Formats: sequence, structure tokens, C-alpha cells
Amino acid sequence: MTREPAELRVDGRGRVELPVGLLVEAGISRGTDVVALSGGDGRIVIRRAEDGMKDLIEKGRL
Repeated sequence: MTREPAELRVDGRGRVELPVGLLVEAGISRGTDVVALSGGDGRIVIRRAEDGMKDLIEKGRL
């Protein structure tokens, strides 16, 4: 699998569109619930909701 960076832009309403290829590389398909949070160091983390909730229950953090 080839991983290429995607340059994105935040629009005037604060929205960002992610390319489908980027989501596919991450194993996220249409209809998948996700959670997004700040990594605290300039990163934005997007995770499958079920994975995030599992980590929250098991480790006490996303």
C-alpha cells in the first residue's frame, strides 16, 4: 500500500474534506462512526468510534 500525504484546507466554515483514499488506507469505510480529537501537539487524531470507546474503557483514554 502506498501512503501519500494529502494536503487539505480548512474552509470558511471550519470544515475539512478528507480524500476517500486516505480513509481507505486507515481502514475506515463509508458509514463508519469516527471520533476526532486533538493530539495536543498539533496533531488531529481520527479513530473509529468503536476502537476509541474500547481504549477508553480498557485504558481510560482514547
